[in-house]
Amino acid sequence: MSAKLIDGKKIAAEIELELKTKILELDSPPRLSVVQVGEDPASTSYIRAKSNAAERVGIELTHHHLSEDVSKPDLEKLIINLNETENGIIIQLPLPKGLEEALDFIQPENDVDGFHSVNLGNLVQGKSGMKPCTPAGIVEMLYRSGNNPEGKHVVIVGRSTIVGKPLALLLSQKGVDATVTVCHSRTPNIGEYCKQADILVAAVGYPNTITSDMVKPGAVVIDVGVNRTEEGLVGDTSYDVREVAGQLTPVPGGVGPMTVVMLMSNVVAASLKTD
Repeated sequence: MSAKLIDGKKIAAEIELELKTKILELDSPPRLSVVQVGEDPASTSYIRAKSNAAERVGIELTHHHLSEDVSKPDLEKLIINLNETENGIIIQLPLPKGLEEALDFIQPENDVDGFHSVNLGNLVQGKSGMKPCTPAGIVEMLYRSGNNPEGKHVVIVGRSTIVGKPLALLLSQKGVDATVTVCHSRTPNIGEYCKQADILVAAVGYPNTITSDMVKPGAVVIDVGVNRTEEGLVGDTSYDVREVAGQLTPVPGGVGPMTVVMLMSNVVAASLKTD
């Protein structure tokens, strides 16, 4: 048996068409500002992907590229000013040490990454608000690939505030109704939990974390990992997982495009609230 690959690029393209239609109905294009500090090559690559997606759907994206020695007051002033003019603001991570608090200056309604404490608090309480892009993209991918999570046992390996924790909250909300187990580096006998999963999500950030003996035959495996190795980009699952899983997201081309398109979706949603 070889797992069927879930084509994140194809699903993202479908959503882009839907967003493009919505944007054409607006009086003016949504506005997104991306703030980058320093020259991190991975950040530059991610911003390029976001810029290309914005252009495809009709979002006006402005890239504010600041030097690594920018002062904290100057960065905070820029964000305060952007709150007044933009529908969405992203501060591309990582930030140089000492500048992390600048994230708190983004107003919750402009926080299209969904990382603001207010937005995460709304998620905990089941209220509306900006949802983190990768978890939202995974849930959307599950539905659109015919894998309704209702009644399924989802095991998430990874407890970050960017993926693991918010994804667990989204999947366990009323109306989604999955049963969720969250595992992490301190979980004993982690493979035993993974083998119980109807849907297994690997969100650790280390290659080969999930091996074939940890996967229930026929399970849906969502690989969130993006690890740069000498062999190129690889996920968190080993190659032999595809011989056991029923469906699997590739790396690249799986979760990544979904993260970007859900960011575009958040920008459109923010613009609809302000127009």
